Amino acid sequence: QSQLVESGGGLVQPGGSLRLSCAASGRSLDYYAIGWFRQAPGKEREGVSCLSSTGGYTNYADSVKGRFTIHRDSANHMIYLQMNNLKPEDTAVYYCALRDQYGNSCYLTSDYDIWGQGTQVTVSS
Repeated sequence: QSQLVESGGGLVQPGGSLRLSCAASGRSLDYYAIGWFRQAPGKEREGVSCLSSTGGYTNYADSVKGRFTIHRDSANHMIYLQMNNLKPEDTAVYYCALRDQYGNSCYLTSDYDIWGQGTQVTVSS
């Protein structure tokens, strides 16, 4: 059973950057679609970004396009979300997730199979 552990969250000023990390153990990332999700207080969880198992396809929520970048280091079982030009509305708990889906596509829906515990990101001056 794979386990996911996020890190890298924290408090940052608007316009700042953070890089979230997700350590995956137990399975090769090359056979899973990877997703980052977030949930703000009082709101539904939403998909932020995903990366196909082939590494050849990415998808981003409109609200983060051009600011966030997802990538992985398969050799070290690591998943990353680089977040630039952060805005107060990016404040949320961020989760990484794996979906047992091999191929060149991914989805921002929440039907992923394995989830991390989340890391808090707060954007405030």
